[in-house]
Amino acid sequence: MTRERLRVAVLFGGRSAEHEVSVVSAQGVLGAMDRERFQPVPFGVTREGVWLTPQETEEALRAVPPNSYRPLPSLEVEGPPLRPQVLSALAEADVVFPLIHGPHGEDGTVQGMLELLGAPYVGAGVAASAVGMDKALMKAVFRQAGLPTARFIVVTVAEWARLPARVEERVASEIGFPCFVKPANLGSSVGVSRVEGPAALPDALHEAFLYDRKALVERAIAGREIEVAVLGNDDPIASPPGEIVPHRQFYDYRAKYLEEGTRLVAPVPLPGPVTERLQAMAIAAYKAIDCAGMARVDFFLVGEEAIVSEINTIPGFTPISMYPKLWEAAGITYGELITRLIELALERHREKKGLLWTPQVE
Repeated sequence: MTRERLRVAVLFGGRSAEHEVSVVSAQGVLGAMDRERFQPVPFGVTREGVWLTPQETEEALRAVPPNSYRPLPSLEVEGPPLRPQVLSALAEADVVFPLIHGPHGEDGTVQGMLELLGAPYVGAGVAASAVGMDKALMKAVFRQAGLPTARFIVVTVAEWARLPARVEERVASEIGFPCFVKPANLGSSVGVSRVEGPAALPDALHEAFLYDRKALVERAIAGREIEVAVLGNDDPIASPPGEIVPHRQFYDYRAKYLEEGTRLVAPVPLPGPVTERLQAMAIAAYKAIDCAGMARVDFFLVGEEAIVSEINTIPGFTPISMYPKLWEAAGITYGELITRLIELALERHREKKGLLWTPQVE
């Protein structure tokens, strides 16, 4: 008797600036999933925010060569962006694997919808996703947990419009130069600028405000860029650290995905105590936001001092992504990693089903 395969809905694309990265991640996961145990069912979301049925998604994917970093083509569909037939097909899945990076996918919105559907899903829950997406909230939580972060301030588009001189004074006095200006709710270094002096600050804030109403201005740290992968629910494990060695000063979106020359070293040879400290800090950051399933924690390493940069609750699964590379270095293949993540999602869902929803009155 053959065991029935679990239907795994893979969500990808979306309206964020990381759409193309999400498509490449999904192509990798769809191709590497264990077909003896799982039946992958693709659900694409176009740049316009239209959710596609599995059949429409397969049609759209045929127009996107693997690893091409091209968006899903727009399809002419009738009705609202999220049509009833898409929701019905999604509700039939046994587990959902969200791979929508950035806003409208990694920020708790999709996770909230899946909670309402009662669907098991891979990765962090609603609150952890929201905190992990908002860099200002994330760093506040890290500081509360005793984790070191770079000095930062938050600037809103309204504050910049009303009081630009005050913002410039705060940046100069509280942060200094060089600094980085980032959209608070975005990843893959989209909209991020390195600012060497006061004259470049207005353009950097303008760039960040194209993507978010809130920007983070953070002191630049001259250190090595180290990343640690975390896997698990209540008892997570951390991978050996890896290092990004960029071929230019700032590892931006173009350097990450469109140019050659950047080296990823996985694992990176570090003194034993430094490796252990990085792994312990990665797990502490993971637990601080109550993460589940997976995350990648990024650090700056200055000498032997580690500073937490950020956590990514839906790390990339592209051929050049550090998260799967770190686990491969630890002996877990790409396909095995996908299987473990699905199993963790089902485990978490079983735990939730055991919780009480009404008070016990004697």
